[in-house]
Amino acid sequence: MLHRRRIAVVIPRYGMVGGAEGFAAELTERIAGEAEFDVHVFANRWIASSGRVIFHKVPIIKFPRSLSPPSFAFFAGRLITAAGPFDIVHTHDRIFNADVYTMHGIPHRWWIREVRKKRLSLFDRSLAAVEDHLVLRGGCSRFLAVSGLVRKIFLEEYPEDPSLVHVIHPGVDRGAYEKMNRDTCRQTIRGQYGVGLDEPLILFVSMNFDVKGLDYLLGGLSRLRQKTPEAAFRLLVVGHGDDMQYRRLASDLGIADRVIFTGVVDRKGLPSFYLAADFYAMLSRFDTFGMVVLEAMAAGLPVLISGRVGAKDLVTEGKNGFVIANPETGEVIAAAVERMLSREFREKMRTAALKTAADNSWDAAAGRVANIYREILMEKDQRRVNSNIPQP
Repeated sequence: MLHRRRIAVVIPRYGMVGGAEGFAAELTERIAGEAEFDVHVFANRWIASSGRVIFHKVPIIKFPRSLSPPSFAFFAGRLITAAGPFDIVHTHDRIFNADVYTMHGIPHRWWIREVRKKRLSLFDRSLAAVEDHLVLRGGCSRFLAVSGLVRKIFLEEYPEDPSLVHVIHPGVDRGAYEKMNRDTCRQTIRGQYGVGLDEPLILFVSMNFDVKGLDYLLGGLSRLRQKTPEAAFRLLVVGHGDDMQYRRLASDLGIADRVIFTGVVDRKGLPSFYLAADFYAMLSRFDTFGMVVLEAMAAGLPVLISGRVGAKDLVTEGKNGFVIANPETGEVIAAAVERMLSREFREKMRTAALKTAADNSWDAAAGRVANIYREILMEKDQRRVNSNIPQP
């Protein structure tokens, strides 16, 4: 009989809306399908799907807020011990002890210091203390970063062995796009917003226009229009932000007639927008990965992103997209967009984008994590064997 190895997966919210929540569920459900693994999830809230996972409710003390991180870490540890023993503990959040830590973000102190540029609050110090314990004293033998950018910053902040820090990108499910007719989507969406079928359509999707660099994109498009007035393009801005602020900016930049704001679109409706567009643009000020980049590629869209987006790992310059190292430079953005306005060039990039998405499926990502589990289990088994060898 096959001896199934017991895996504990930890995350506050499992299978819910959000990058980390969805990432953890996509991987875990697939790994739970492997005959060799018996998977338990320790979470405060969850949405079950396959029935292959056993769930354990982890309490969180939510007030005062500074108690949330250590309380989740404490109760998760206690429940894991009670339900154990487990062969591997894999956490997607900051707890006290684990074998594997998937970093969906960057070290918290770095985030506050370098991105938010603020002083640490009591909550920040509490969260950073739990993170320090996990990384420095928590027994982790593997650290999994969602991008090369996250890995680089992690190693700057913590003196870990680089060979133990691996990059495991999120995956993408192409099924939603493959079931839909591209021509029908183009006709429907473009007709709804008054965009011609032959007009190059740029797509921008975000729930935070400021962070995702909409101002940089508008500046680049304005520069393109000044440089090449005859260049035809339309920009479809999907999501939530200060519409009035950005409408004024587009007007001030002389491109108001080229920009369309749709407002928030239900997530289930987004594939139609991807399939209706010609390429995707997101010039974020900072993004640990940027799932929308991979989603756009799954729809066959080449991408234009900033060098501060973790998904740049997957972009080959001029093949499936462009990376703008300094998005404040409108001239560089304009030059990249101008190249992407060529239908023939875009078609070549579309093929490359589809291949990139195919190479980064959730099955592939789950396979890489399962192999890391197997490596750790072999190391543990070998240590047990060595510890039983009589000493001369």
